[in-house]
Amino acid sequence: MLPAAGALLLLGLVAGCIEREPLPGPYYMTDTQGHASWDPVVLAGEGFIELHEGILRIGAGEPMSAVRYTGVPHDQLPVTDYEIAWEARRVHGYDFFSALTFPVGSLDTCLTVVIGGWGGKLVGFSSIDEQDASENPYSTERDFKNGTWYHFRLEVREQAVTLWVDGREAARAPVAGRRISLRPGDIEFCAPLGFATYFSEGEVRNMVMRHLRPPARGL
Repeated sequence: MLPAAGALLLLGLVAGCIEREPLPGPYYMTDTQGHASWDPVVLAGEGFIELHEGILRIGAGEPMSAVRYTGVPHDQLPVTDYEIAWEARRVHGYDFFSALTFPVGSLDTCLTVVIGGWGGKLVGFSSIDEQDASENPYSTERDFKNGTWYHFRLEVREQAVTLWVDGREAARAPVAGRRISLRPGDIEFCAPLGFATYFSEGEVRNMVMRHLRPPARGL
């Protein structure tokens, strides 16, 4: 049996090896790194979709426009311990302009983070325990000015999902042990990863997806 000091040294060496193991990605999703591929979702009344010079433009639909990410095979997408960062602005309109649908735990279980919904201010997740972002207690409100770029970062963990806006936490919702689903309707066509706008034209740039190391667990 190793003495205590030796055991701790061995654990430290193992942990160091694990930390040096590279993570897959990152995936640059709106530039020229090879992962910038988006397919429009065919909806009645949809607006135009265009990726040009690093900006993904999603036109205003009546009511909704949507686009699905196809830059990597879906079975290579992370489903937990990952983050997606992007910048977005509402060019014109009055509702959500970069609502992102993303996988949580599996490709068959997705949420949508709504940004500027329900009249322009609501930020939250649809749906948790069958309650959309306007109904569950994990939503907040903030003003989004048309024409202004905002920085978003979404972190998906086993226990919770968290959104930051311009470096400040804007919404956080528990997911472990909760019923996770999409709000019934056209948003389902964005799964497992895609954007949607609602009566608004939105633009997205500088989007990157990264795997994250699992949180440290107690021995």
